[in-house]
Amino acid sequence: MGEFIKVAMADGALVETYRATPQGARRGGIVLLQEIFGLTLHIQEQCDRLAAAGYEVLAPSLFDRAAPGLRLSYDEAGWKQAITLLRGHAFDLGVDDTATCVERLLPAGPVFVLGYCYGGSLAWAAAGRLSGLSGAVCYYGGKLPAIAAQPPLCPALVHLGRDDAEIPMRETRDALERHPAVEVLTYPAGHGFNSDRRPDFDALSAELAFRETLRFFEKQATPLSDTGTPEA
Repeated sequence: MGEFIKVAMADGALVETYRATPQGARRGGIVLLQEIFGLTLHIQEQCDRLAAAGYEVLAPSLFDRAAPGLRLSYDEAGWKQAITLLRGHAFDLGVDDTATCVERLLPAGPVFVLGYCYGGSLAWAAAGRLSGLSGAVCYYGGKLPAIAAQPPLCPALVHLGRDDAEIPMRETRDALERHPAVEVLTYPAGHGFNSDRRPDFDALSAELAFRETLRFFEKQATPLSDTGTPEA
């Protein structure tokens, strides 16, 4: 369903980006932000799945400048390489690349950001810095405990695993829920529960989170009438 294209970012870099085109009527655009393993087949599948639901999706390769064509395995070797790349990646550069993709999609309708793990942290940061977004969905962003106090400029939905050893659940959830436009959903799962390539994959939690994500997108993309109810 998708294809790889090059997108010119704000610093002039041509960054590999996976683009999936919507099936049927276009509901909106999504900038999908990867885990630290690159534009893996799993990430491509998530893009295609959202495109099948009616969304145009752009997924920039966040580490493309340092590691073009990155597709890491989920084993120990892949993890070590990913961590090395992560330590050399400027977080603000990821937000800038997100902004470029958002701007590319905005002329055609509502735009959302969605991210997993590192991408989930970037999605939250983008929601607090970028104007024009209709919503943000963050899956278990590892940096959320440190940046949760930043208020989003758009509605946000956060998916967390209650058994996530990387995120202090109570404190993080409390900090996120202080923002009135934020909804936090928790699942009986660990970190990375959405990926069927990872040990913490939980099929039921992943399916529930996907349904809630689509519900959130549909709600935010539907204009309200003068009475405050969704227009038909």
